[in-house]
Amino acid sequence: MFVAAKKRDGVPRRGIRWSIAFERSIALIVFAALWELLPRLGIVSTAYLSPPSQVALAIAQLFDNGEVWKHLGASALRSLSGLLLAVAGGVVCGFALGWFRRAERIVDPLYQLLRQVSAFALFPVFMLFFGIGESSKIAIIVWAAFWPVLLNTISGVKEVERVFVDCARSMGASQGFIFAKVVLPAALPEILTDVRLAGAYSITALVAAEMIGARSGLGFCTLNSPETFQIPDMYAGIVLLALFGLLMNKSLSMLERRLLRWRVGLAQNG
Repeated sequence: MFVAAKKRDGVPRRGIRWSIAFERSIALIVFAALWELLPRLGIVSTAYLSPPSQVALAIAQLFDNGEVWKHLGASALRSLSGLLLAVAGGVVCGFALGWFRRAERIVDPLYQLLRQVSAFALFPVFMLFFGIGESSKIAIIVWAAFWPVLLNTISGVKEVERVFVDCARSMGASQGFIFAKVVLPAALPEILTDVRLAGAYSITALVAAEMIGARSGLGFCTLNSPETFQIPDMYAGIVLLALFGLLMNKSLSMLERRLLRWRVGLAQNG
């Protein structure tokens, strides 16, 4: 029994895990090796492309002098604030438009038009209304992250089986109960999937947001470094932004699994 627990189809489980980890690392290893070799061999000038070894030193220096915490904290506050506002607004509006079909038909042409407008194109508008402070930066992130949440919440609410709603009504359930116990659980999987997409949009918009009068943030660090000829610092900012985005996506994925644990129970019972 002990041997069976340690093996799967005759292969030790530890060996399987190492094999999977190696396969998942191949592309990253090849990418890092090429990145290191191109400037080292003179194929690409180090004035344009810093090798990963120099980038790692730049990241270590940012941690050593404490600058990374200032930039990371500013970026995290902006992106998370914008994402939370976008999710709150997108879910509320999405539920309203998905439930009240006539209202959705009336508003549909307007939001289909507005969603085509890039957050980058709205820089001047946000600056006019909110200035160059934190409000304009968060507004850009909200605009970018709002639309995927809104559209997929509408879609999730529309796809709720009407028989469930009718059944709850026939048993005397109130409108609030139907929303909380029928519509929300049914639409939640699609909403949470697109919250992760909105998280990715919030990171993309973060760099653009930090172009507006910022003095801190990972986007600011990335954009400001070439002006001071600190090319390794520019790539360090890019790598840190990628890692921050990966961490956010992983956190949202864990939240999604936690909130949807009931689906696992249903699948097992089914």
